[in-house]
Amino acid sequence: MPEESWGRIDAALRHGRRGLPDGSSLARLLWQHRGVPNRSARPPLTKKQILDWAEAHHRRTGRWPSLESGPVKHAPGETWHNIDRALRRGDRGLAPGDSLAKFLNRRRGVPHRHRLRRLTIAQILAWADAHYRRYRKWPTNRTGRVVTSPDEDWGRINAALNNGSRGLAGGSSLAKLLAEHRGRQYQPSLPRLTLKKILCWADAHFARTGRWPGEKSGPIADAPAETWSAVADALRSGRRGLLGGSSLAKLLHAERGGDSGSRRPPLTLKQVLAWADDQYARTGKWPTYLSGRVMAAPTETWGGINAALRHKHRGIRRGTTLAKLLEEKRGYRHSGNRSRLTVEQILAWADAHHRRTGQWPDKSSGEIAGAHGETWQGVGRALKRGHRGLAGGSSIAKLLAKHRGYRNPKGLPPLSVSQILEWADGHRRRTGCWPNAKSSAVMDAPDEKWGNIQNALYRGQRGLPKGLTIMQLLAEHRGVRNQGSLPGLKETEIGRWAKEHFRRLGKWPTRTSGEVVGAPGETWEGVHQALRQGRRGLPGGSSLPTPLQPLKQRSLHT
Repeated sequence: MPEESWGRIDAALRHGRRGLPDGSSLARLLWQHRGVPNRSARPPLTKKQILDWAEAHHRRTGRWPSLESGPVKHAPGETWHNIDRALRRGDRGLAPGDSLAKFLNRRRGVPHRHRLRRLTIAQILAWADAHYRRYRKWPTNRTGRVVTSPDEDWGRINAALNNGSRGLAGGSSLAKLLAEHRGRQYQPSLPRLTLKKILCWADAHFARTGRWPGEKSGPIADAPAETWSAVADALRSGRRGLLGGSSLAKLLHAERGGDSGSRRPPLTLKQVLAWADDQYARTGKWPTYLSGRVMAAPTETWGGINAALRHKHRGIRRGTTLAKLLEEKRGYRHSGNRSRLTVEQILAWADAHHRRTGQWPDKSSGEIAGAHGETWQGVGRALKRGHRGLAGGSSIAKLLAKHRGYRNPKGLPPLSVSQILEWADGHRRRTGCWPNAKSSAVMDAPDEKWGNIQNALYRGQRGLPKGLTIMQLLAEHRGVRNQGSLPGLKETEIGRWAKEHFRRLGKWPTRTSGEVVGAPGETWEGVHQALRQGRRGLPGGSSLPTPLQPLKQRSLHT
């Protein structure tokens, strides 16, 4: 209909012209008859519905939603951006003046980027040291949450170091900070590489293992800060002084003839057995592929010999291993040919271990006393994989839980929020205070600890929702004041409380003045600490007397 336009049709629908009823619109017509989403006709929202969607998002992704989180799963037509806009403007039945970030901070304790506490270099390094002690590697901007401070994230810390927010100077990064203070290599400042150096490392690797290295060969033994993967990447991309366009395999093929093994002298089984006899005479133990260098031939390693035997390198014609060779020629029984195990035998060893040490064993308990050559790690592997006559699919912890009543941390019964709240009510009746993560054992369930319950809540284990704490649970269901998510403060509000204190008692408050009258849960010590440390929306670097000084001067003049 070229003589018509959609604008005139929309106007006729709105004003009731040309035989149409008024009060409609083109968008509303298409929404009613064709299901086309219409922003102005979207259904009302409730904060409970938003919270349910946010918790489902957190369970699925491990993160709370934000403006950039896109569509809301299982809510067609909804996006987190539109929900934030409705909270801000007061659309769709909601009160104005809120936001998605503020709402989640208030209801679930999610850190709000505009209310994040100030950071210091010393604090960041302390968190990084704790991470390294636990995982034996330094954090990066992609590591996720800080272990010792779950409300912090390494990505946000890296951003603060970079842009100078949260009290930091800016112009840095997490990688630069760890390189400067902890000696961790920073990628842009890695030393230059040469082909001669790479070939030298490759020759040493071949001498130890009998094989040339590949990209997955792990750390370079002669250069602990380097890995074969990083070297291969530098050869390929042309970084660190290299030309690029090559690879580790191409370099070794061109300079060393690939995996031929021609650079090492030939071996014979007779020679290998002679070296093994010499090692046994000196140490009283037969060598394994982990025994390091050969005492009678320091240029050889038992790992390299084992690799040559297995892959038929260096003149070896029959594929075997060092362990099988010693079993065949010297009667040494290797780990792959151990005797069968029974559940009764393992339980007898566990009982003896418990009588001797007072603790039940696990896979890290070392050798089994009185069982020559047996280790708890080997027993655990056999239980799991079904080796040595065992059924498989089990573990030492599961076996002890079934037959000895041992509490298996990975097989604990499920928990529920109502059960935790019932235990918390009992704790308060007995002690007069609510429990927290440091409250030791649960009085109504001696096998449970409040610290373990806190971990299960935070990680979403044992059937519980993910991302909560005990204090958040008590704040939501029992109205307990959550110290980890206190409301913001303003200096004008502090001044009003101080004037009321002066009016009642005739003196200005100090940090030791106890509770703030008219502000339940607030204390003057808490206000002082928030002023000093810059918490709860205050700038920091101040103290309680600072906002009271103008009030005191005014009272002197009047």
